[in-house]
Amino acid sequence: MKLYNLKDHNEQVSFTQAVKQGLGSQQGLFFPHEVPEIESTVIEEWLSLDFVTRSSKILSALIGDEVSEEELFQRVSTAFTFPAPVKAVSDNVASLELFHGPTLAFKDFGGRFMAQMLALAKQPDEKITILTATSGDTGAAVAHAFYGMENINVVILYPEGKISPLQEKLFCTLGGNITTLAIADDFDACQSLVKHAFDDQELKKAIGLNSANSINISRLLAQVCYYFEAVAQLPQEKRNQLVISVPSGNFGDLTAGLIAKAMGLPIKRFIAATNANDTVPRFLASGQWTPNKTVATLSNAMDVSQPNNWPRVEELFRRKNWALNTLGYGALNDEQTRAAVRSLASQGYVSEPHAAIAWQVLTEQLQEGEYGLFLGTAHPAKFKESVEDILGQTLPLPEPLAERADLPLLSKTISADFSVLREILLDSVSHN
Repeated sequence: MKLYNLKDHNEQVSFTQAVKQGLGSQQGLFFPHEVPEIESTVIEEWLSLDFVTRSSKILSALIGDEVSEEELFQRVSTAFTFPAPVKAVSDNVASLELFHGPTLAFKDFGGRFMAQMLALAKQPDEKITILTATSGDTGAAVAHAFYGMENINVVILYPEGKISPLQEKLFCTLGGNITTLAIADDFDACQSLVKHAFDDQELKKAIGLNSANSINISRLLAQVCYYFEAVAQLPQEKRNQLVISVPSGNFGDLTAGLIAKAMGLPIKRFIAATNANDTVPRFLASGQWTPNKTVATLSNAMDVSQPNNWPRVEELFRRKNWALNTLGYGALNDEQTRAAVRSLASQGYVSEPHAAIAWQVLTEQLQEGEYGLFLGTAHPAKFKESVEDILGQTLPLPEPLAERADLPLLSKTISADFSVLREILLDSVSHN
């Protein structure tokens, strides 16, 4: 698999290099030279397979002979140990539930697959530092995927006070090779610190820097697999009129879905659903890219004003000659989000703010004859306080949350100052 840097097309790397490097020069994202177009008969065959077998074939088609299909099958078997069920909400709308993994969020798929690929790619004695920013769920998925791995240190930045308490408990109570830093600023500041670190060549070399954000290609490719899993669970007559609404923050999930469509998966169209941080919906409406300052919302994992993966979306549309105006979009404020959570619950489906936004925008835009699917990206209990407040009912805690809820936080709070972060990163390597 060959990939190129979107900011410098002369920088070309293999899949293994892209996994280990994370970002290219000028903070450019890596993107595949080719997205294989799979014949419809083969896709039909794939859709009849089990999740792990099909996923290894999808990833093999994308990655090529750099990793054998046998090796991929073993790695996927280790990573994807939980289901992604489609649950009907009404006659023509269903949820793709992506929160049945160990940290109850869709990021378990990408985080665990990336951990497997990095373990495969690194030399036995090579030391790696994974630096990643999280607006909520990435932190837990990455922390748990890499927890206890030899010679791999993980440093996670998150905006202080801007993720849910239970999200924080999931990854800030581990210790060991996991360091968590609460940044006294917003998520975009966290992301900026990560990019700054990647620009520091001396630091990068000294600590073996890598990132596990959705900028890492291995995470993105893993997410392609559950779109196929969703379609596999639908009756034949619903597959050809499928519209998928994706709750969008950094736009990695939408990028993965578009790659699935580019491979030939029958998806009629996508909808990008955001909260008040609506840079992309406003851009699609006006053609003007004008990010506002990020605001804190109920759907905090989507509190991103400058989504990292958007250049990949534009590149894929350009390469496939798809018109950007075929991408649906919508944005909800917090009041509308609360109404959506209540409305969804009235249909017998308890959800959380991110999925509720995707559902609401989907139901507003679904046309006659179409079948709608929205992504359930996190278990509602991860947003226990806000969901209970909105619905006036108590949510039981699933086991992964219950066992960490009373543990002390091990995070340190720092300012959004790169020199402070740099010192911590160098120190973490010298002590491990």
